[in-house]
Amino acid sequence: MDFSLLRRAPDVEGPGLVAADAADRLILDEAADLLAAAPDGTVAVIDDAYGALALGAVDAGATDVRSHQDLITGERALQRNAEAMGAGADIRSLPSVADAVADARVVLVRLPRGLDRLAEVAALIAAHADADVTLVAGGRIKHMSVAMNDVLGEFFDRVDVSHARQKSRVLFARRPRARLADERARSWPQTRRDGDLGLTVAAHGGVFAGARVDVGTRFLLSVLDGARPDAATAVDLACGNGVVGAALARSRPGLTVLATDRSAAAVASARATAEANGLADRVLAVQADGLETTPDGTEEFVVLNPPFHSDAALSTGIAHHLFAEAARALRSGGELWCVWNSHLRYRRSLERIVGPTRQIARNPKFTVTASVAR
Repeated sequence: MDFSLLRRAPDVEGPGLVAADAADRLILDEAADLLAAAPDGTVAVIDDAYGALALGAVDAGATDVRSHQDLITGERALQRNAEAMGAGADIRSLPSVADAVADARVVLVRLPRGLDRLAEVAALIAAHADADVTLVAGGRIKHMSVAMNDVLGEFFDRVDVSHARQKSRVLFARRPRARLADERARSWPQTRRDGDLGLTVAAHGGVFAGARVDVGTRFLLSVLDGARPDAATAVDLACGNGVVGAALARSRPGLTVLATDRSAAAVASARATAEANGLADRVLAVQADGLETTPDGTEEFVVLNPPFHSDAALSTGIAHHLFAEAARALRSGGELWCVWNSHLRYRRSLERIVGPTRQIARNPKFTVTASVAR
């Protein structure tokens, strides 16, 4: 397969941001015999970035491949790449890991950066896949650790390691401990009570900060009391675990909040956070690329702590995309309140994309600004 044909769109594209890499190729090479021998409909792919693994599996002979990707942008990139290669009918995108891996004999996984995401995914695979499943999980060595072997070893009796190639490596897991795995899978999302905020925070594996409140978000929350006090609605953009939306809804009884994120795990976490705090009737969590579900010029108050990673790569492209989404969705005079790492110097971009921007607060690491939509 010609991996150079793959594209990241509709995700951010740019220098150093690739749609496939050496880890994808190694996973497929190590799994080639398994894929060729797998019966129809028994191959699953989890957290494929932009379709390299699913399309590579089809190219290797797999049929009716099932896929689950956490990011909606990744799922759409897979669909576009599959259509461009004439393989759209061979791959099914499914809404959950459990759905994708049910009775699977071969599961390909792109290793996540966080152990908590790997633990949840591995538990779901071990609980729902076939008893003879082989899990083939790979990544770049710089993002792997020995602890990943231990996580897989909790849910599988046998874990093997491939030779390294082009700074990548693959882990193989076999003989799932289904009963233990099912019990552990049911323990997600994890919850934690934040005494300072008086909120219970819930999070699935892989969500930024987990069930904790990161320092940037905490700084933002400390200054939100005076933000658009008369707003009837608010948007928690790139909501993560949903603590910002929950805090706004709890402090303003008349407010309804839309929480959006491109991550399925984040949206499920935000929904669970709202439910844990008795706010489910006023916080609506929706998976979306930015504010694509929101009409132009309709919102009056958007709150954002923008991510600055695209997969493992540092990128400000996601933040700029979210600024543009907020600018489009805000009505004239509406405001985007944003917290950002001060060294990123987003103020000029906010002025250009959204409108006049004032500094609300600053500490040695973070800046909070409010931008008024033109």
